[in-house]
Amino acid sequence: MKPSGKRILWVDDEIGLLKPHLLFLQARGYHVDAITNGDDALVLMRENAYDLVLLDEQMPGRSGLEVLEVMRREDPHVRVVMVTKSAEDQTMTDAIGRRVADYLVKPTSPRQVLSVVTRILEGPSIRQARAAQDFAARFPQLSRQREEARTPEDFADLYMELTGWHVSLEDAGEQGLLDTVQSLMTDLRADFGRWIGKKYPGWLRGEEDRPDLSVDVVRKHVLPLLGPTPVFLVVLDCMRLDQWRVIAPLLAPFFEIEESYHYSILPTATPYARNAIFSGQYPDEIARDYPAWWNKSDDEGSLNAFEDELLGAQLKRLTGNDVPVHYEKIFTDREEDQVRGRVRSALKTPNSVVAIVFNFVDLMTHGRSESPILMEVAKDEAALRGLTRAWFKRSTAFSVLKEAAASGSQVIMTTDHGSILCQRPATVFARRDATSNLRYKFGQDLRAEQPETAFSTTRPEDLRFPAGKLGVTYAVAVDDYFFVYPTKLREYQRRYRNSFLHGGISPEEMIVPVAHLTPRSRS
Repeated sequence: MKPSGKRILWVDDEIGLLKPHLLFLQARGYHVDAITNGDDALVLMRENAYDLVLLDEQMPGRSGLEVLEVMRREDPHVRVVMVTKSAEDQTMTDAIGRRVADYLVKPTSPRQVLSVVTRILEGPSIRQARAAQDFAARFPQLSRQREEARTPEDFADLYMELTGWHVSLEDAGEQGLLDTVQSLMTDLRADFGRWIGKKYPGWLRGEEDRPDLSVDVVRKHVLPLLGPTPVFLVVLDCMRLDQWRVIAPLLAPFFEIEESYHYSILPTATPYARNAIFSGQYPDEIARDYPAWWNKSDDEGSLNAFEDELLGAQLKRLTGNDVPVHYEKIFTDREEDQVRGRVRSALKTPNSVVAIVFNFVDLMTHGRSESPILMEVAKDEAALRGLTRAWFKRSTAFSVLKEAAASGSQVIMTTDHGSILCQRPATVFARRDATSNLRYKFGQDLRAEQPETAFSTTRPEDLRFPAGKLGVTYAVAVDDYFFVYPTKLREYQRRYRNSFLHGGISPEEMIVPVAHLTPRSRS
C-alpha cells in the first residue's frame, strides 16, 4: 500500500498487547506513535501534528475522558476515536457528547480498527474518487438523454439528476467534472428554452398532456392530506432545486421525505406563480373573479396581497366546504417566538390548513444584485446553496417545521419559482411604460433585438393573461439572458451580469421541488 503520510497517536496503557494492530496499520502506510498514558500523550500532541488519536477510555492516572477534555481545549478540531472495555450507555454517551469521531469497544480486531481509521482519514478521498467514477460511467447516458429529451418528464428527470451531480461533485471537490456537468446544463438550458416556447401555449390551451403546474399544487398535494390533523403548506419563495437539496438533510431526522416537482407558470415570478399556487387559477381567471385585485402591473405588493383569501376560495371549490386557513407571510426571523406561538394556536383548529410563506431566499436573491458583500458571499450556485443552508438551519422556517413534526402534522413544502445565474445581456426596444423586470417585459412596440433570446407573443392567452391593450407584446427571456435597453446597455451589463434573476424560462426557474414531509414516529 502506498504510504498515506497520515500520523496516528494511539494511547493505551496496554499498548504492548496491541502490537498486531500497530503493525497492521503501519503495513498500510500509516505512521503510528504509541504511548501508555494520557500525560505523555498530551506532550506528544503539543510537539507533533496528528491526523487521528486512538484513545483508551480506562487508564491509570488521567482517564481517557479527562485526557479528551484537555485535548479539546488545546486543539478543538483533533479527531479522536474512543476505545474502551465498557459498552455501558453512559460511557458511550459521555464520549459522543465530547464529539468523538467514532467509538470502539474492546476487544477489537486489527481489521475493525483499520476500518474506522480508513473511514475517518480516507473517507473524503474515497468518496471523491467514487463520485468521479460514477459520473464518468453515467456521462454517456446523460448526454444521450439530453439529445433525446422530448417530454416534461424527460427534461425534469435530466435536470434533477444534473442538479444532484452538481451538488455531490462540488462537495467532493471535483472541479473538472463540475465543469462537465455545467456544460451539460448549458446545453440542456438552451434545448429547454426552445422546447418551452413551442409547448407552453399548448399546455395552457389543454391541447396536449402537460406536467403539473403551479395551479395544480394544492389540488394534487394538499387536498389528499386534509383531515382532522392540520396540514401545513410551506412556500419558500424563490427556492431552486439545488437549494432544496442542501436543506433536505436537515429535515430528514424529523420527517420522511417524498420529493416530486412541478413546473412554475410563466412568468416565473412571485406575482404570477405564487398566486397560481394559492388560487389554483391562471392570471386571466384571477382577473375575472377578482377584478379589483388585478392592476395589470407586476408589483408584488399589490398582486400578492390576497393569498389567504385565494387559498380559502380554492379549498372551498375543491371540497365544497369552508376549510379553516391560518396564513402567515414571514419576511424576517426577528419575530420567531410570536410566529411559533401563532402556529401552535392554529394547530388547535382541526381540519385546517396552516399556510406560511417565507420570503428570505427571495430577499437574499434580490439583495445580492444590490450588495457587494452579498455578491461576494454568494458568488456562485455553490455559495448560494451554502448561504441558504446556513440561514435555514437557524430560521423560523425550520422551527415551524419542527413544530409541525412534533404535532404530527403533514407538510407540503414547495416554492413558487427558482432563479438563474444570468450572464448574457439581450437588448430590447420598448416604450417607457414597459414593465421593469429583467427576465420578462410587457409593453407596446416591444421587441428583442435577437429573437432567439426570448419567447415573444402578442397573444395574452399564450400566458393565460387577461386581455390588455392592443399592440402589447409579452417577452420572456430564455436561457441565461437578461433584458437591457440600448440607452443603458453598459450600466445594466455592469450591474446585473452574474446576478441571480427570475421570471424567465430555464429549468432552474421552472422545474421546482414539491416535498411531502411526513413526521417520523416519536418514541
